[in-house]
Amino acid sequence: MSRRSLAPGVEVVAVPGRGLAVRTAEGEFLSIRTQNADEEALLARLAGTATEAGQDDELDRVLRAFEQAGYLTQEPRLPQWPADRRDIRLLGDPVLTEPLAALLRALGAEPRTAEPGSGSTSLDDLCAGDPAAVAWCLDGPVPDGLWEGADRLPERGIAWLRCHREGWQAYVEPLAATAGDVTSAHIRARRLAATPAHRELAAYWDGPRTSGAPVRLSAPAAGLLAALLADDLSRWITGAPDTGSLPARRRLRSVDLRTLTVTEHAVLPVPAVAPAPKQAG
Repeated sequence: MSRRSLAPGVEVVAVPGRGLAVRTAEGEFLSIRTQNADEEALLARLAGTATEAGQDDELDRVLRAFEQAGYLTQEPRLPQWPADRRDIRLLGDPVLTEPLAALLRALGAEPRTAEPGSGSTSLDDLCAGDPAAVAWCLDGPVPDGLWEGADRLPERGIAWLRCHREGWQAYVEPLAATAGDVTSAHIRARRLAATPAHRELAAYWDGPRTSGAPVRLSAPAAGLLAALLADDLSRWITGAPDTGSLPARRRLRSVDLRTLTVTEHAVLPVPAVAPAPKQAG
């Protein structure tokens, strides 16, 4: 266990009169029973500033317990963005694509932002230049059929991620990386099936809509949506593990733009429906 240290998010604190306690990555506190082990030596080992001790069996026992609980790790190396997959194409509204581009550049990607309303949205045009991923961000509802071509990007080996706003609610859809992942069409079908107001929701999407004072995305709200997309893409492209209780490619996140509250919903692809058999006669 030499050169191992506490895993990211795990910390040890000295509690007056009670000895040491570990704060887990989930925010729970657990007491550490050291049975007279050298606490200073233990803290040095947990901090990664000391190598293997000599013959302190009790210290080794505590360290093994930390390792078995998943609280120790090798010196972490931050995953690097692959050099051959830096080309990311961004489409949509600048209020969202600009902060997303800034985050992706900071992570090591090279985003290309299309001008609003420019170019075709056909599958071949979206694939032009062979980007590693396409992200599409809308400051409003998704017009019917707009993302139909983009839903087939994973079939071409191009990752596909997107978000849009409906009033004070925004939706960050799951990243689709391979054929069979959740598409925007699947999300629309699942949302219609989940609400008794499916006719109203479909009419809202199709428009026209009468609105009062417009909802304007604040910089923090736009930054949050961009951060969720950038984190999903970065984790997938670098092979970093998912976070949260749901797999990133099977979760729909809704964001209340008034409070910046994020809610996760499990979502699965919609199976293809076989055509109805022809009637005889």
